Amino acid sequence: MDSLTLYFGMGMTALIASTVLGLIGLKGFTAWIDLKRAEIGARVEGAMPVSGPTVGQRIDVADLKERVRRLEAIAAGVDI
Repeated sequence: MDSLTLYFGMGMTALIASTVLGLIGLKGFTAWIDLKRAEIGARVEGAMPVSGPTVGQRIDVADLKERVRRLEAIAAGVDI
């Protein structure tokens, strides 16, 4: 009888824990969806300007251009 109570208690604990985690995840997801809706609404109304590439993206593009330039120099036989 003790093992039955133990298994029932473990099952209920697991069920309650998964329910709580699911509700927390659902609340976070709905908050994220509301945030995205607000961002889209602000763009549509013109309150939030659409920005260009960030500084990090510009650095990445510059790095890729430098790599391409070096590879083209290697292919042409020019020593950098």
